[in-house]
Amino acid sequence: MGLFEVNPDKCNRDGICVDECPIKIIVLKDKKSIPVPVAGADELCINCGHCVAVCPTAAISLKRMSTEQCPPVKKEWVMDADRAEYFLRSRRSIRTYKKETVDRDTLSRLIQIASYAPSGHNTQPVRWHVVYDSDELRRQIGMVIDWMKYMIKEQPAMAAKMHMELVVGAWEFGIDVVCRDAPHVILAHGLQADMTAQTACTIAMTYLELAAPPLGLGTCWGGFFGAAAMFWPPLQKALGLPEGHACYGVAMVGYPKYKYHRLPLRNAPQVTWV
Repeated sequence: MGLFEVNPDKCNRDGICVDECPIKIIVLKDKKSIPVPVAGADELCINCGHCVAVCPTAAISLKRMSTEQCPPVKKEWVMDADRAEYFLRSRRSIRTYKKETVDRDTLSRLIQIASYAPSGHNTQPVRWHVVYDSDELRRQIGMVIDWMKYMIKEQPAMAAKMHMELVVGAWEFGIDVVCRDAPHVILAHGLQADMTAQTACTIAMTYLELAAPPLGLGTCWGGFFGAAAMFWPPLQKALGLPEGHACYGVAMVGYPKYKYHRLPLRNAPQVTWV
């Protein structure tokens, strides 16, 4: 099998795969022919699966992605605009969690769903790191506090802007404002040398927090933890990310202690039309 295979009995020669290929490596010579790859297509293909996904007759299969591996879209599951708005507005940042661990299978499924997030040129540079053990997480939060104490001393203006003295004071009083007593933390990381990694991690983390509520989970972006992971060597050592990798997103994860019953308002969007 070459780059892709087309079933001539299923193909209706409509050229949709040709139009949709982002790299433009599929051609249709005429209405009697079936689509074929251009010269050098194997090296250029980013394996995005657009051609497989868009074909209305399931006629095309990539060498690395067959039609059978790609489930069909269930039209009855597609949200209309009202349901999509409701789903997005009903998501909340959770800062109060049950004292209950989440099983690894559920977290693995959450990460798997988030892994379908788009990335530049389909490079899929996102890697995941889970701080699962609650005692280890608390130890690492202590390192975040150490970083804050350093910032208060060495960069007081920045520390004041981020209210670090209050966070440190709360921790010393027994209150965790860093990770809000969440049982787990999930990090998205990637190669610092990869210019697509940071954006890809941000998008993937957004997918993760949107996928969490249907699994019964709550999340909140861990800004303090993420900043310390970027700049504090002791925490970087404790995390043990691969050489050359940087943390580009952190999410607290657990079961929400409370349910929300209203959709709060937000400021009206500020838009410029040209």
